[in-house]
Formats: sequence, structure tokens, C-alpha cells
Amino acid sequence: MSRRDEILAAIRQNTKVSHDYPTWEIKALTYPDKISSFCEICRFVGGEAVVLQPGETLDEVIRKYFPEARSIASSLKELTCATIRPDELETAQELDGTDVAVVEGDFGVVENGAVWIPQNIKLKALYFIADALAIVIDRHSLVNNMHEAYRRLAGQSYPFGTFISGPSKTADIEQALVMGAHGARTALVILR
Repeated sequence: MSRRDEILAAIRQNTKVSHDYPTWEIKALTYPDKISSFCEICRFVGGEAVVLQPGETLDEVIRKYFPEARSIASSLKELTCATIRPDELETAQELDGTDVAVVEGDFGVVENGAVWIPQNIKLKALYFIADALAIVIDRHSLVNNMHEAYRRLAGQSYPFGTFISGPSKTADIEQALVMGAHGARTALVILR
């Protein structure tokens, strides 16, 4: 018997009264207008969210928000202004110098402006290496809070996934906030 098992056995032996686990209910935030709330919270965390308008293309939105971009990396077939198709590259180092990465997210979380991005591309470095990150999600895929988000992820299998909320940011002990310290300097969520 290991020392751990001995300790647990002693605790069980000396427990006089046991109590049932209490029932409790999580009162998580919900939002009556998920889309406008998500857009507002995205701005609050340093990013931006826009709703794709009828007849508007992803190319138009990318060119509008990133007019100076020369290298645009994306695996999205409908994005014709992409100059780099990352799934055709051999190494992540070839993504160095990417101005804008346009990736697809699975769903957004209203309470914190985060987007769940499962790895559906060859090189996950694309999510972090570009100066600007544009994430495309379905506007009807928004969930209210992280409780709903984790319920949605239950039972899924994926090689890599991450929640991204706004641009990369860090703050030191003097409370100086720096955007783009170790990732994208700007983040745009496009709700289609």
C-alpha cells in the first residue's frame, strides 16, 4: 500500500459523519441580443467584431480592415485575396512575416468575446504568427458563457484547439498593458 493510500484509508476510517454533495445551480450570464453584445465585448477586450452584410464578401471586409496588408494567409476557399495558402507550406517558419491570417472559428462566447478555434489547418502557428488575425464564425453559433462553451465541447476530439479573445496582450506589475506582445496585434471577428 502506498503512502497516499494509507492516508486516504485513515481519513475514511476516521470520518464520523458523511454528507451528501449539495445540489446547486450555476446562474451564468445570458444575453438577449448575443450579436450586439458579442461585438461590444470584442471591442472591450481590444479587438473588433463586424457582421458580414448581405452581398458583402470576405475579400471586401479583409481589404477594408487591412488595406496595407500584402501577405494574407488563409485556407478559406472563398477568400480569393489570400496570397498564402498555409496548408501548402512545409514548415511554420514559412509563415513568418504574414500580415493577416484569416482563419475559421467554430463558435463565439459572448461573455468574454472569445472564439473557439479547433485546429482545422496544417500549421497551428498561423493562429499566432501574423500581425493581424481575422476569425470567421457563423453569427448563429454564439453561446452566452463559458459554461455553455464547455458543454458544447464535451465529447469532441481535436488535435489542438484554443480560445482567442481579442489581440495578444500582456500587462506587467506596473499595470502597463501591451497589445501584440506575443501574437497578433489586432484581432477582427467576422460574423457571417
